[in-house]
Order: sequence, then C-alpha cells, then structure tokens
Amino acid sequence: MASVKLVWFVPLSHLDATRDAVFTAGAGWIGDYARCSWYTVGTGTFFGTDDTMPALGVAGREERVTEARVETVVPQERVTEVVAALRRAHPYEEPAYDLYPLVEA
Repeated sequence: MASVKLVWFVPLSHLDATRDAVFTAGAGWIGDYARCSWYTVGTGTFFGTDDTMPALGVAGREERVTEARVETVVPQERVTEVVAALRRAHPYEEPAYDLYPLVEA
C-alpha cells in the first residue's frame, strides 16, 4: 500500500488536538501499530500582513512561536481526509504542512 509522510508545524497548545485529528482520519499506522508519530520542538516565525488575522501575535509584526514539527505516515487513499482533519484542528489560518511520497523498498 502506497503511503506518504505528512509533516506539520503546530504551536504546542494544539499538538495533541492535531495528532488526534489526523489519527482519527486514518494516519499513523505502521503495520499493527497505531498513532505512530515523531515530533520535536523548535521556533517558527511568521509575519502577518495587514490582511491577516493571526491566531497568535498581531498582524504587521514578525512573530516567533514555540512549535512542534510533527511527522506521521498516511495511506495514499486517506491523504485528502487527513489533511482536511489537520486543517480543521489547527489554530492557524494557513497551517504549514508538507507531504512527501514514500518509496517502498
């Protein structure tokens, strides 16, 4: 079964909510193991223009936020549902996430 790796960045206040959302939507399975993920903590930065309504900080100023980088696997056929669940659970207007194809060896 083809899978992709989903990576997203989220403030620590919403780490568990986003993990729960993507797992409920079908992500995080490796064999018979469920809710598999990896994360580390770092600093995210952004500058919201006048047309934004940042969940953290204010528009017109560069912000620095302690965030987690979270990684998990998603079956190819569940990508649309998993990303939609992530976006619903994430506090940011424009959540940062990446999808990477995985090669079966």
